[in-house]
Amino acid sequence: MAKPKPAPLPPDTMIGGYRVLRKLAGGGFGLVYLAVDASGQQVAIKEYLPTALTLRAPGELVPQVAPEKLSLYRLGLKSFFEEGRSLAQISHASVVSVLNFFRQNETVYMVMNYLEGATLQDFIVTARELKKDKVFRESTIRSLFDEILRGLRVVHQHKMLHLDLKPANIFITDDNRPVMLDFGAAREVLNKEGSFTRPMYTPGFAAPEMYRRDATMGPWTDVYAIGACIYSCMHGYPPNEAPQRLEKDRLALSLTRMRGLYSDSLIEMVEWCMALDPLSRPQSVFALQKELSREGERRYTKLSVTEKVRLGLDNVLTDTKKNIKRATHFATRMR
Repeated sequence: MAKPKPAPLPPDTMIGGYRVLRKLAGGGFGLVYLAVDASGQQVAIKEYLPTALTLRAPGELVPQVAPEKLSLYRLGLKSFFEEGRSLAQISHASVVSVLNFFRQNETVYMVMNYLEGATLQDFIVTARELKKDKVFRESTIRSLFDEILRGLRVVHQHKMLHLDLKPANIFITDDNRPVMLDFGAAREVLNKEGSFTRPMYTPGFAAPEMYRRDATMGPWTDVYAIGACIYSCMHGYPPNEAPQRLEKDRLALSLTRMRGLYSDSLIEMVEWCMALDPLSRPQSVFALQKELSREGERRYTKLSVTEKVRLGLDNVLTDTKKNIKRATHFATRMR
């Protein structure tokens, strides 16, 4: 039986001078609420509440943590608090604004600007459903990620890493401004220190080093995720996750399909960002910005007949494997 998720705070709960209106979103590491301050201004409040470590019954305020999980809970709590303090010092249009952060109910709350719009993931799904060759135009991708990289560079200058960049954590406001949300410092601490059977990452966007406890992370770790986000904007789907790529890497083949639709420089840049070896990636956001700004050097190489045949064969093989798996699964269920 699945462990019950901790209940959200009830509407009209007062925390730190803010009145909770309703739950906006929830994930494995916390809940986000729509709330109002004393002047009636709407804000978003994120509550540290890791589902793997906590319980909370409906109507209660304080999370229940088992004694054997308390040290890990506190470690994540400290990291979440430090993240709030660091983000409060950053003022950039592409980085979520942290207005306040405080401890209450034996947890931590982070108060942020309430934004209206949709996530980049929402836009990708909508564009994908139109079934066009291109999910996004190249000019859109370049201008969007130019703004994101400006914000990410400021984050790195403050000695912070995002560690959970993905289309669902890039918000596009109603005035078409991209904003990075949901930094992953607390999540990373729990993944590294906790005895979870599998790290809790979104498949496709976490760099290979994030799956290793002893690995060093740096700007290059976020750069990998940026490459994966651009790939999703081109392809409509996330790339294969890093452990799968380490066994059999099909990234170059997937990017080959994009030839002729996107410039060689954009395709090469994604491949560079998503190198499995951290040292083979851009080591800073600045290096990536320089590459992204090479607007005037766009060259499009169409697929040769041989490459088209090879891709066609690969599609046939992939479809055959899928059909075999489905048939095997069906036969197993019929026994």
